[in-house]
Amino acid sequence: MPRSLSGLHSSRRDFLKTSAASATAAGLFTFPFSMQLHAGFTSLNEKPTVGIIGAGGRMWGLINESKPYVGYAAVCDVDQTHLAHMKGALTENNKKSGVNAEVDAYEDYQKVLERNDINAVIIATPDHWHTKIAIEAMKSGKDVYCEKPLTLTIEEGRQILKVLKETGRVFQVGTQQRTDFNQRFVKAVAALHKGGVGKIKRVTVVIGGGQTSPELPVVPVPSVLNWDKWLGQAPYEEYVQGDKPDSGYGQESPRGRTHQHFRWWYEYSGGKMTDWGAHHIDIAMWGLDRCKPGQGPNMIEVLEGHHPVPYVNGCTTVKNRFNVADSYHIKCSWEDGVELHIRSDWPEEKIGNGIKFEGDKGSLFVSRGELKGDGLDAVDEDAIATVWKGKTPTTHMVNFLDCIKTRETPISDVESHHYALSIGHLANIALRFNRNLTWNPQSEQIVGDPQANAFQAREQRKGYEIMT
Repeated sequence: MPRSLSGLHSSRRDFLKTSAASATAAGLFTFPFSMQLHAGFTSLNEKPTVGIIGAGGRMWGLINESKPYVGYAAVCDVDQTHLAHMKGALTENNKKSGVNAEVDAYEDYQKVLERNDINAVIIATPDHWHTKIAIEAMKSGKDVYCEKPLTLTIEEGRQILKVLKETGRVFQVGTQQRTDFNQRFVKAVAALHKGGVGKIKRVTVVIGGGQTSPELPVVPVPSVLNWDKWLGQAPYEEYVQGDKPDSGYGQESPRGRTHQHFRWWYEYSGGKMTDWGAHHIDIAMWGLDRCKPGQGPNMIEVLEGHHPVPYVNGCTTVKNRFNVADSYHIKCSWEDGVELHIRSDWPEEKIGNGIKFEGDKGSLFVSRGELKGDGLDAVDEDAIATVWKGKTPTTHMVNFLDCIKTRETPISDVESHHYALSIGHLANIALRFNRNLTWNPQSEQIVGDPQANAFQAREQRKGYEIMT
């Protein structure tokens, strides 16, 4: 049974004290002591104990964000190299204090969920594992921080919402643009909600296109990797590996199905549409103030779309090449005339990665490095607090930890993420069939196209089904 943050066993207190002391000795915690206790906690004994699931590249960033405020008890990964590296890094900080408080390492994430001393989990696995682990974590009494995109399909979003309602857990989605990056996106939304550009007519998000690859040869599975467990719910495929890209994202890793390159396969992700799209479509919908049930678009139109491999009936028979869309222009429209455009690029406007809002009184552009346009001079602390649920913004991880203490809903809540991400999933379905879709946002069904509608869910491999 889940335990309250105030009723902790002495073993947990010892672990947390050891973690804090060893981290200070090791120089891992670069924040002052008072900052470590920020997140709503008044003593080290109250700081939550966390298990981390998925020890790849993104998790290192999440550890840097969370380490001043939590104690770590366990780490899980199906890649033994990743697992050993992270276990060693966290345990070393304890050993430097002279106390042997070791972080436990598991290949099976269920071992983490079985532990009663762990209050919350941070999930940074490949996308196709997010939903199953998150649902089981909530059912085991854990609060959840999970990286985006939260789901592989629209149906998975509904499953997570169902279990969230049943369990009442705190759940933060890793769409950090709602908090971080000098609050540029928060300020943009505040300006829009105050009418800075007037009535919004069109929003354009530019997110880049997916990578392509040559045919990747089948090679032996590395001895350090549990390939069957890595595949999880996805269909069984042979392990493939090619050369490293010459430049760009993922150049540290050979092309394949795993690690940095999993997002270029529909089997495990959705390309840039659900990678950067999970961030920018979220801000677009937040700016439009259409994050609630029934507020999605009615039409999804393919104005331009291209895959690096052929598609028939929504599927490709090419096994060993990246298969997500590498260029596209999707138009989503509402009955009141508002349009959302999702583009891989926008050469006519010379606008790179970012979001442009256009209204009847002006326009506004925001990206991680820039914020410019109309209505910004009217943004003050009160306007920011209004869009931030009446609070002063914190970092994304601190907001999650604050909510563990208060039991409030975090700023990147599951419901709004589900409705925004559903647009990205719908765009991918439209691209895979290369045809327009009519969407009923109230019933969450594709109208008049049962073949496309069936792609709201995926068949899951035996033994890896998602159970709600």
